[in-house]
Amino acid sequence: MKQNNQKEDRRNFLKNIGFGLLGISVLSNFSFENFLGSKALAKELPDFKIEGKKDLIYHGEKPLTAETEIYALDSDFTKPENFFVRNNGLPPSLETIKERLHKGWTLEINGESIINKKSYTIEDLKKKFKTYTYALTVECGGNGRSEVIPSTKGTQWGYGAVACGRWTGVRLKDILKDCGIKNDAVYIGYYGIDTKLNGEETSPISRGVPISKALQDETLIAWAYEGKDIPLVNGYPLRLVCGGYPASTSGKWLYKISVRNKIHDGEKMEGSYKVPVNPVKPGDFNYKGEMKIIESMPIRSVITNIKNGSEIKANKKFEVRGKAWAGELEVSEVYISNDYGVTWTKAKVEKPLNRLAWQKWSAQISIPTKGYYEIWARAIDSQGNSQPMVLAQWNPGGYINNACHRVNVYGV
Repeated sequence: MKQNNQKEDRRNFLKNIGFGLLGISVLSNFSFENFLGSKALAKELPDFKIEGKKDLIYHGEKPLTAETEIYALDSDFTKPENFFVRNNGLPPSLETIKERLHKGWTLEINGESIINKKSYTIEDLKKKFKTYTYALTVECGGNGRSEVIPSTKGTQWGYGAVACGRWTGVRLKDILKDCGIKNDAVYIGYYGIDTKLNGEETSPISRGVPISKALQDETLIAWAYEGKDIPLVNGYPLRLVCGGYPASTSGKWLYKISVRNKIHDGEKMEGSYKVPVNPVKPGDFNYKGEMKIIESMPIRSVITNIKNGSEIKANKKFEVRGKAWAGELEVSEVYISNDYGVTWTKAKVEKPLNRLAWQKWSAQISIPTKGYYEIWARAIDSQGNSQPMVLAQWNPGGYINNACHRVNVYGV
């Protein structure tokens, strides 16, 4: 199977950018691959570098954003160097983190609905509570935004703003049990040491999740990812991990959690990561109707072993494989089509390592003749929800687009 690269200019891409932040450097002279179905996906950037990272597609400096090349999601779990980068604010400098660690990094637990306010060092967490490791899927709420039509503001993600790997830490529920929570607890809010893009620190970036999510077994306060320290740009040394929810709920550089008696009102809770309760007309950017907070992410699948433009021998079986995930649910079925959804081949779907982990799938298919074809992947979750073949419902934020992943190939 031969793979070709097709070059094109990338829409609204910033060139010749230099970073000083976190040892990040970006050089010029980019070239890009035309990935079908996404006007923002690019080929591997050989001159693009974030310290400790590779196989990423750069989107912007402020906020710092870079998604994973789809082929780098082919491994069983996302490698630390391939974990996508997404920040709503400015990441703390290495010097700031070192200084805080030297003084003793602590996690403070407070809020209206906490009985006993407490503070724990990282060593306290490791010694006082049982350690757990879970494979958890973390996906940006805007993953797939580049396919939303009419286009919306926000990072124009392709399909690579997702990762699944094994996180190690302690259960948040165990910490909250140690502190005691009141019966009126509704939500938790997290706080990290990152700052707003303008550097203002008086109202820090803060989001949260319902108390029911906070008390799930798999919701972790983690210090390790794939057996190593969490990558600096992904939240080292301490991160809240809420698998299956938008990645923005998994607070990085964590120093405080507040247990609230109301829906958390922190920065990024009011205007972001919400979708209309009722369907709206595409392009209605002035929509003022009722909105709801995004919680469990929708069903999605990606093809990870075939690049766009691949040449495949006609009338001969070949493997198509990838990953699928479904927020807080489980993936039950995956189907593959090579004729624009007229017929579908059922794939073999493996069970997840644990709840909230993505699932591997594979299928054997063929293309009948020489020429241009598209391979589509469509997943169905345990409640019967299916990926749409096109954008299911437009929303002003361009969130939760889970349309089928499509790859173009050429029969030879």
